[in-house]
Amino acid sequence: MDLSSNMILVLIISMTSFSFFFKFSISFKEILQIMKYFKLLVLSFIIGIIGCSSQGSKLKNTFQLLPSVAEGTFKDKSSRLDISMLKFAYSPTGDSLPIRYGLSKKIIIANLVENSNVEFSILPQENRISESYSLEIGHEKIKIEAQDKAGLFYAFITLNQFLEDASDQESDLPLVKIKDSPKIAFRPIHLDVKHHLEKKSYYYDLLDELAQLKINGIIIEIEDKLKYKRRPEVGSSDAISIEEWKKISKYAFNRNIKISPLVQGLGHASFILKHDKNKFLRDDLESDWAFNPLDPKTYNLQYDLYKDAFEAFPHGKYLHVGGDEVNTTGKKSGKSALELNLIWLNKVSDFAVEHDRIPIFWDDMPLKQAGLMGTIYNKKMSPKAVDSVWVANESNLNRFIEQFPKNCVYMRWNYDMAESYGNGKAMNWFSSNGFSVMGATAGQTRWTLMPQMESNIDQIRIFTEQSINRNYNGLLLTLWDDDSPHFELYKRGISAFAEFTWGGLQRSKAEFKKVYRHRTFGPNFESEEYAFIDRLDKPVGLWTNLLVEEGTHRNALNQLKNPIKNYIIDLPELDKKGVWTQKYSKRLADIKVQSEVLNEIRKTIASLQAKNASAKYNLEVYSEVINLVDYNFKLMKSLSLLDNTKSTEEETKMIEDIQNLVFEFKEVRNQFEKVYSKTRKINKPSDYILDQDHHRHPANQSINFDWQFTAELMLQTKIKNYF
Repeated sequence: MDLSSNMILVLIISMTSFSFFFKFSISFKEILQIMKYFKLLVLSFIIGIIGCSSQGSKLKNTFQLLPSVAEGTFKDKSSRLDISMLKFAYSPTGDSLPIRYGLSKKIIIANLVENSNVEFSILPQENRISESYSLEIGHEKIKIEAQDKAGLFYAFITLNQFLEDASDQESDLPLVKIKDSPKIAFRPIHLDVKHHLEKKSYYYDLLDELAQLKINGIIIEIEDKLKYKRRPEVGSSDAISIEEWKKISKYAFNRNIKISPLVQGLGHASFILKHDKNKFLRDDLESDWAFNPLDPKTYNLQYDLYKDAFEAFPHGKYLHVGGDEVNTTGKKSGKSALELNLIWLNKVSDFAVEHDRIPIFWDDMPLKQAGLMGTIYNKKMSPKAVDSVWVANESNLNRFIEQFPKNCVYMRWNYDMAESYGNGKAMNWFSSNGFSVMGATAGQTRWTLMPQMESNIDQIRIFTEQSINRNYNGLLLTLWDDDSPHFELYKRGISAFAEFTWGGLQRSKAEFKKVYRHRTFGPNFESEEYAFIDRLDKPVGLWTNLLVEEGTHRNALNQLKNPIKNYIIDLPELDKKGVWTQKYSKRLADIKVQSEVLNEIRKTIASLQAKNASAKYNLEVYSEVINLVDYNFKLMKSLSLLDNTKSTEEETKMIEDIQNLVFEFKEVRNQFEKVYSKTRKINKPSDYILDQDHHRHPANQSINFDWQFTAELMLQTKIKNYF
């Protein structure tokens, strides 16, 4: 029976009752009985309306979960529950409510089971993995059953996403049954703080965001941003104390995130060896890059740093010892680089295990020292060619196989060729010889200003697939601070990593991007109309080296001799009109195209802001990226106009316009720094000692924020001198 049939039936009965009342003479008691009967009829009528409308309403709204769930059965009808009804929860097993976010925070424990419409319990089962849970939204009740506390925590995160979508779309909740568990057990991101610190409040906000993506670990590359007690010279003057890091670590642990330290050891040791007190431990006295692995005092120092890091991050399971990109001689000891590397690795690994930490080691140097690294990164090399190199060189590894520590995790890092046959070959060597292996992909490699290549989503997906297929228990998302993009710009890459490592490969890249927009900006903004991030790749890529000569990278400017004269672009010669335009014609043509792209992106962001999209600060940061890129475009256009002037008057006018643009840069920079500094510390302490840094990390090239604008500042100096 449909709603209209119910209404007709009730009306007929009601009319009959009133007819009876007025046709016959009855007592007052009888009148009361009739009124009571009529009241029940009306009540039944109302319940009928509610029941029929709920059961019959189609689910027209969009509910999107990030990460996706393992199993989800959606009915095409809504529940009778709406978010205003969800006030009380009850646990028949006496469990406490987990930390909750958003609208789910309003749900509290009920005194009586009758008062609750959320029932939850932790019921461990032998056949279920850690962090798993089931969630069912019915007509009258929501039921949650979790394997452990982590599973319960994640169940409420999933529930809150349903609540947010229902609230945003002013709808009831869907009828749904979910069974969920992660595809990869350990899902950490890399938090690299070696070149700058965020404001402390940002770390807490970040942890909340990571928790809601079901990220369960952080490997923090701490370097000198920890105020070491045992070796105080190593910590920078703006470093965070052990006690403060411990608070952050506890906050993370309460949200199922374990923070483990990465303390660079054999190489990447500039933050230690740049100090006069420690220079005697250098492998090469002229370089602050690497330790001498044969000096016992090397280990005394490193162990002290490890101990302080363990105190700062007491909940961590691992100690990442680094060990990448280094070649040592042991003060010309005559031992091979591979042997020296393994001597060091065994000592630091044993120390980690003695302190109840599992050591993690970047695996690149043994492979390189054995002559096998080229097989991983050569895109043109066939499997047959890779195999032939391994046949010729594998013995270089095998003869040292007994010296490779078995208590260590070998982390196979590959950021742009995870699918290569050689990469798989390297992982197979470690795993087939009984070593623990973990992968490392990247949300940021060496892209200046912002992550590009669609946030490296393809590579994240590929390495996740390999890790799942090989049954590895962990995958790391590295987020290097070498070029120091704002952390807000990493978030899509982090979300992709969360999607694939938890939910597996059920979503395509395009589907993921749609869901990312839905969850980040709101359900009204999931369409391609608002897909601006990818469109920024080409303008930012053009910006990177727009102001430097061909074959030069802006990151290298500070290491080059007389860079303003030799490596910053030429300026127009007024007696040779058109020559400058011809020289840079390709760049100018690209600017014309990408300027239009920037304008469209501006409109998209403005539309998002006008329509009150979420992630407001994220949009602010992207806007500043656009402003900086656009400034360089405008400067190049003005130089071209000067190069093509037809009269002295036109020349004078264009020179004035260019000088005004130079002056305008101060405002562009100030606004950029204003937005970035809402969350990050953009300047280093005045007493900070910059590393020698053979990697040319731009974020390590100045005490203040000049490194972000190196090419712009140099060109402005050239313009001022010229005019």
